[in-house]
Amino acid sequence: MKKSNRRAFLTAATLAGTGAVANVIAAAPKKQLVHHVFFWLKNPGSVADRDKLVEGVKTLSKIETIRKLHVGVLASTEKRDVVDTSWDVSELMFFDDTAGQKVYQDHPIHQEFIKNYSHLWSKVVVYDAMEA
Repeated sequence: MKKSNRRAFLTAATLAGTGAVANVIAAAPKKQLVHHVFFWLKNPGSVADRDKLVEGVKTLSKIETIRKLHVGVLASTEKRDVVDTSWDVSELMFFDDTAGQKVYQDHPIHQEFIKNYSHLWSKVVVYDAMEA
């Protein structure tokens, strides 16, 4: 192999390798923001109120920056001192970043949810966390 052909080959191989590494870095998953909300109903024993709130929370899935939405109700698991069983409905959302969560907070669908369903709850607690 001539020196010029070898040099051209090595240059091309290096550039191709650099491009491949850049593609891997660009495709690396971002650290998501998790938004976990717990609701306490005004009428804690009311299945109708609980189901209505669940219905309302599910409408939030139409907001484009929510990557995943899980709506939950209290599970019948083992009672332990570390388990809080005082809440009634929860929502767990995943966002790409804080900007996506801000879009959600200001979104008309979220504002409509608050307007139409806030009469059902007496307390709300929010936990926001970034992936470690």
